[in-house]
Parts: sequence; structure tokens; C-alpha cells
Amino acid sequence: MALFSAFLRLIRWPNLVFIGLTQVLFYTVIIYPDPILHPGLFVCICAASILIAAAGYIINDYFDLNIDRVNKPEKLVIEKVIKRRSAILWHWFLSGIGVLFSIYVSWKLRNPIVGLANIGCVILLWFYSTTFKRALLIGNVVISLLTAWVILVLFVCEIRLHYSYNLSRTFKYAIVYGGFAFIISLIREVVKDIEDVDGDTRAGCRTMPIVWGINVAKVFTATWLVVLISALAVIQFYFLPRAQWIMIAYGIIFIDLPLLWILRKLYTAQSKPDYHLLSGVIKGVMLAGILSIILLILP
Repeated sequence: MALFSAFLRLIRWPNLVFIGLTQVLFYTVIIYPDPILHPGLFVCICAASILIAAAGYIINDYFDLNIDRVNKPEKLVIEKVIKRRSAILWHWFLSGIGVLFSIYVSWKLRNPIVGLANIGCVILLWFYSTTFKRALLIGNVVISLLTAWVILVLFVCEIRLHYSYNLSRTFKYAIVYGGFAFIISLIREVVKDIEDVDGDTRAGCRTMPIVWGINVAKVFTATWLVVLISALAVIQFYFLPRAQWIMIAYGIIFIDLPLLWILRKLYTAQSKPDYHLLSGVIKGVMLAGILSIILLILP
């Protein structure tokens, strides 16, 4: 049981549940009941997303062992519980199954983009762990794009040569929720870089707080927070003529106000616990944003 529990921590099972929940909500509320991606294929693409993400977490910890000894020694799994050789084998096994699922979906849909893109995700996660994570901004953008891809992959699965109302509706919500996922993930990644600055410095990383300084990283994060808050205000204004008052109230209470709190707290944050709290609240806002999909079924 101890080994199983350690493995679940290694693959970040709450994050995998979040990925699955995001895709289930987007599929059932926005794409269904007239999908090109029928339920059986949806299960395959959802499983592929979860497996590839799990493999990504493993390879990230595999290459981050020295950094994690400084940043979070109490959370170490590789070498402490699971051998490095076992970890790399699990990475390739999960990645391989995820890619096979993706290729199968591509073949059934006659849409090569899905399989090729998920193969690209595996490659990006490898290079993120070995190189991009230690470079200025590139790693942050890569992870943010992969977070958005969790939603966008479902839209890609629905692409056909003809244009239809359902496809245009799917595209609209894919852009809104994919864009939200990208920006909120980028914000959280930079906050995490500030939190982990000590370990990253010792490992020779060149993250934004190290290269440009913590104050510049704060300004960068605050700028994207303002962009996100402004974009959400525009989207909420769009819902006004449609009398989506519940959606608007939900957005203000569970997304806008927490984002404003994050913006204020970012200004005063100084210690590692401060940034850890910010990272947790940002993750909560991300969850609240995804759960708002449920409200789209209201008349």
C-alpha cells in the first residue's frame, strides 16, 4: 500500500482527476449530444490525456531529483520509495499506451492531427523536463499550452471539412476555456518559479525570477492577471443580454474576486509560504473556471 500511495503521489492523481473532469464536462455539456467523437472514442482520448500527463509528471520528477531535494524534500518519491529505473520504465509505458490510444482515435476519425499532436505532447514533456523547464519563459509557455490542449484536443476531434453551427459553438467555447486555461496556468507557473527560486538557483536554472528578478516576475504575473480579469469582464458582459445571471454571479464570486485577491496578495507576498498559498488559490480559481461549464446547461 505504501508503494501504491507513493506512485499515486508521483503521478499527481488529483491533477489527473482534474484533467478527466475537465474533458468530461466539456464533452457532455458543450459537444454532446451530437458529437463526431462518440462516447467510446471519447473514453480513449480522455484516457490518452490522463496517461500522457501522468507520464509527464514522472519524467519531470525523474530529472528534477536534485531540485526537489531542496524545494520539497518531504515530497520526494523517486529514489526514496520508487527506484529511478522503475520510474523511467513507467514513464515510457504510460506514454506508449497514451500514444496508442491517440493513434487509434486518429484512425477511427480519419483525423491525423490528434495522434500527431499527442505524440508532440510526449516529446514536449520530455524536453520540458530536460531543458525547457530550466530556460527563461519557454517552460512556462509549454506547460500552459499543454494545459490548454486538454480542452482544445476535444475540438480538434470534432473538426470536419464542412462548417456547422455545432462546430462553431464548440470552437467558441474551446477558445474561451482553452484561453482561460492557458493564462491561469502561465500565471501559476511563474508564481511556482518564484516559490522554488532557491532550489532552481542551485540547479543552475534560468527561470524568470532568477534572470530578471522576483519583482519583474511579479509585474509579469500581475500584467497577465489584469489581462485575464479584463477578458472575463468582457465575457461576462456578453452573457448580460442572454440573462445568464447565475453564470455572471458565479464568475464574479468564484473567479473575479479571487483573482483580485491574488493580485493584491501578489504585491505583498515575500516568503515561500506566501507564494505557496498563492499557487494553491490560483489552482482553485482554475477549478472554479472549469466547473462553470456546468452552468451552461441552464436555460
